[in-house]
Amino acid sequence: MGDLQRVTVLGAGVLGAQIAFQSAMHGKDVTAYDIDDTALEAGRARLQAIVPQFVADAGESLRAAAEQAVAGIRLSSDLADAVGSADLVIEAVPESLELKRAVYERLASLAPADTVFATNSSTLLPSQISDATGRPDRFLALHFANHVWRNNTAEIMGTPQTDPTVYQRVVAFAKEIGMVPIELHKEQPGYVLNSLLVPLLNAAAGLVLTGVAEPETVDATWRIGTGAPAGPFQIFDVVGLRTAYAISSARPDPGSQAWAAYLKTNFLDAGKFGVESGEGFYKYS
Repeated sequence: MGDLQRVTVLGAGVLGAQIAFQSAMHGKDVTAYDIDDTALEAGRARLQAIVPQFVADAGESLRAAAEQAVAGIRLSSDLADAVGSADLVIEAVPESLELKRAVYERLASLAPADTVFATNSSTLLPSQISDATGRPDRFLALHFANHVWRNNTAEIMGTPQTDPTVYQRVVAFAKEIGMVPIELHKEQPGYVLNSLLVPLLNAAAGLVLTGVAEPETVDATWRIGTGAPAGPFQIFDVVGLRTAYAISSARPDPGSQAWAAYLKTNFLDAGKFGVESGEGFYKYS
């Protein structure tokens, strides 16, 4: 077992809970932090809900181990308590630069001097945050995909200030928790996965917006033509249409603005958020 054994995950949302579970499942000593007891209770429910999802993928024989992993995760709403003995802090708070910088400014004075910090940000570059951490040499990005036990990439992206030894320690940590480390040699918005995925989703949105084809037709074409298990609109539903809307509405170009308006009018205003609400481009039981 490597030297990054005591792990604190900041944010017990959907992905934060999954990161905590994956780490605990592979023998790490895990603490999950969120801002108050209400958020922690929601996080506890998310952790417990992971067990049947994981078992559906991994098999019934691992149910007891998964339940034990969840039971062993310590929950805390006291930041100093949560990070006081952490070897690695993985930050999974909402995707706001101001919020993340504020969190790291607090963290800098609370965590031990040798604690490694990693952001799970999917859209922000670590160099936008590094100066707020107080330890830019021990800070990088460690990005997970939804359903981390199944889609087990861990994209690792440092800044020019990241210590190469720290980078390799995080690569080793990713392997230890059952991930496939994706090593990036320089900063790239969207890492590798989203650099490939986003153009596909944008092209699919354009085909629908311009009236070329229906979402079902686009998805079927992609699945049949490539052998992929899901088409772009199925992916939109999994990512969540509120997330897709937030990303599109923040971009100034006319295509993104048109797509944001389409999502709001046809889906968000009707309470259709994708898989999370039971309906998006498709209906889910």
